[in-house]
Amino acid sequence: MTVHSSVELNHTIVHSRDRSESAHFLADILGLEVGPQSGPFLPVATANGVTLDFADAPAEEIKEQHYAFLVSEEQFDVSFARLKEHGVTYYADPFRRRPGEINQGGGRRGVYFLDPSGHSMELLTGA
Repeated sequence: MTVHSSVELNHTIVHSRDRSESAHFLADILGLEVGPQSGPFLPVATANGVTLDFADAPAEEIKEQHYAFLVSEEQFDVSFARLKEHGVTYYADPFRRRPGEINQGGGRRGVYFLDPSGHSMELLTGA
């Protein structure tokens, strides 16, 4: 098996009903900036340089995807407060069976919520 240490995730495309609404929603929750439009994409860059490139797609073609964001304890508190301020329903589990709770297992905290296009977003603190 060959190990390629130069392999990095650069970006992923997030199909959205409204790329601007979805990009601005996530950027607001995470305290990030929405970058300038590039072709059909509206990017939101994370601290490690990976961008989520939001693109418009017909609602019937959007399949729920899961995006997890590793955040500091402080960032978790700020982002979680923003979720509550915006009245976003949050869950302690990815199957959305425990609404209004956060996951506090294994020395980490985590919370799941849906973006405007129905993608599952997760905030997770480090161990």
